[in-house]
Amino acid sequence: MQRIFTKRFRNIVLLLIGLFVILFLFRLGYGYTLTPGDEEMEEVTFDYFESDKRNFASDKKFFEKESSDYTVENQIEPIATVDQKYEKIAEVKSASTKFEEDEKFVRDQVKASNGIIQYERKYGNEGDRRLQLQIGVPPEQFDSLYEKLIHVGIIHSKEIIKNDKTNEYLELNARKASLEKTHESLIEFKKVSGKIDEYINLENRILEIEEQLQNLGVNLGDFDESNEFCTIRFSLSETKEPKKVVWSFYYRCKVALEWTINHYVILMVSGFFALLSAYVIMIIWEKFPAFWKGIRGK
Repeated sequence: MQRIFTKRFRNIVLLLIGLFVILFLFRLGYGYTLTPGDEEMEEVTFDYFESDKRNFASDKKFFEKESSDYTVENQIEPIATVDQKYEKIAEVKSASTKFEEDEKFVRDQVKASNGIIQYERKYGNEGDRRLQLQIGVPPEQFDSLYEKLIHVGIIHSKEIIKNDKTNEYLELNARKASLEKTHESLIEFKKVSGKIDEYINLENRILEIEEQLQNLGVNLGDFDESNEFCTIRFSLSETKEPKKVVWSFYYRCKVALEWTINHYVILMVSGFFALLSAYVIMIIWEKFPAFWKGIRGK
């Protein structure tokens, strides 16, 4: 009797071990169907752009009307040309694992596009360097330079914003004309004799208007055709190159073993409770046969 029990016990142990080995080999084989990818590139943050330099450009718009003379030659005639003043800003944020090489490329492209660097900020230690450039570029070179810069490094964001500034330009000119007219009138008043304190107040008012005219001249100078530029704000951040992940046989076995132990325990616990439930049901069946017969009779 004891020999039979020992034999059965050994067979059950071998069965359980075999089941564990099968689960382990299954998970190990499945692991070889998976391929590791590259490590994710470290997250890059970009600082606020501090430059307040503004650039403006212009387009000539032609408006036409039908002529009162309906001859074929003069059926349509232009009545006006209007300079549309606008502000065009592109912002490009890029990360690079070849910081010095990409920085040189950007500077060469700015020079080749006849652009100028209006603001520059470079900081950080090697391996974590940052570069901010505000580039003023001629309108006709804007698209080509922007297209080159969005292929530098790994682009995190890019956008182009164009704002019409014609009304602002016209308002500045109107204020200038009004101030010049007031200035001329005050100069004429100086020729009229009067009290000393009135003369001093008049002189102060003239100086105040001249200061306002100077400020307007600076603002209008940004709209001058000789200073026409579009703006590209370029941010370059140095980052480390992601390493290629390789899974060793030891790592694959470790993962497979952890998975097997976890699922084997779940399987054993589930089997134990299933057998226990079956055993309890059998006992209840034997103890209360009349009860089960009554249920079947109903």
